[in-house]
This record gives sequence, C-alpha cells and structure tokens, in this order.
Amino acid sequence: MTAFATLIDGYRRFRNGGYVEQRDRFDHLATQGQSPPVMIVACSDSRVDPTRIFDVAPGEVFVLRNVANLVPPYESDGGQHGASAAIEFAVTQLGVAEIVVMGHAQCSGIAASLNGRFAGAEAGAGGFIDRWMAMIEPARQDAVRAAATHPEVAAHTVLEMAAIKLSLDNLRSFPFVAAAIAAGELTLRGAWFSIGDGSLRVLDESSGRFEPVTLGD
Repeated sequence: MTAFATLIDGYRRFRNGGYVEQRDRFDHLATQGQSPPVMIVACSDSRVDPTRIFDVAPGEVFVLRNVANLVPPYESDGGQHGASAAIEFAVTQLGVAEIVVMGHAQCSGIAASLNGRFAGAEAGAGGFIDRWMAMIEPARQDAVRAAATHPEVAAHTVLEMAAIKLSLDNLRSFPFVAAAIAAGELTLRGAWFSIGDGSLRVLDESSGRFEPVTLGD
C-alpha cells in the first residue's frame, strides 16, 4: 500500500466517523465561515500537530506551519511572503484575539542551524532551509556561547526557546499586529512542547522563562 493510499483509508475513517459525529459543526463552518479566536504558528514537523496537542475541534484554531515555527520580520519589498500573508489574514480578516508561537524539542530546523548542515548550499540542496534559518543567526550565536560557558546547558533547547522569543519580537514588527496589541485586541504567547514526555511550557513574559503547564485532575 502506498503512503497516499494510507491517507485515503484515513479519509474514509474520518468521513464515516469524525465527520458524521461533528456534522452539525461542519455544516455551520460551511455556511457561516470560520472565526477562530486563536492563531498558532507551529513547526511543520510531523510529530508536532497543534490540533492534537491542544485537542481542538475544526474551526477553533488558524494554523501556520513552517520549518522551525519561525515568524520573519515585517517586510514590504513586494516579495511573496507566505508567512506574512497568513499572519495578515489572521489579524486583519479573522480578528484573532491571540497568536501562539509554539516551538518544540528535537527540532530539525534548529539542529540544522546549530550544526551548519546546509551552510552555503544551493537551492534544492538545503539552500532554502539555510536562508530561512538565517533569521535566527544572532540567537544561534548566543545559544552556542551559553552552552560553551555552561556545559550543563543544551544549546539545542536554548535555541528552540530563543527562536520562539525572536518570532514574537518579529510579530511585533508588523504594524497591524502592533496596532492590535496597542488596542488591547491581540495578545501574543510563546509555548514549547516536548515530544519525549508530552510536557508543555508557556513563556512567562515577566520573567522570560518557559514555565511548565500543570496537569489538572
């Protein structure tokens, strides 16, 4: 069986199960459109699905996924900016109340940044990845220095969390994002998920630390 055939089997299970169970919700979404209150910027990593991690129903979150869950800085150079277009749509058209940048452990994009795997590579051989990850270069240098100074510190984890903070800063560089924040209409949040143990940490803006989310009864 091919990978696509496996997907088709999954579709059949969904169509005969989940879709039927939530038919009223899908009917509403089809006729009324979407109005998700939250946008999540997540990694494309197949192990980190935000809709599963946060256990949300269809229509509840607007998701942007890319390599290493990065948000580029605001630019108006006439280029084709996919991430920026998604952010613009979420804020100005959907009116989301919150944007969550969610990073994760064992991120391959972060690893590539740290080990320079694609440095100088041509497009198609890692060049696109190298150029994309270049936006966190200052944070990478800080993470390497921190690990060298404190051997007990994992540079990988430091950079994963630093990249989340950098993306939040880049979000604030978008004029329409800054305006929504100033008006009290938008809140930015950072989170980090551990694939290995399923734990989630949320950024405390006042301390700059990622604090673990406690599990209720």
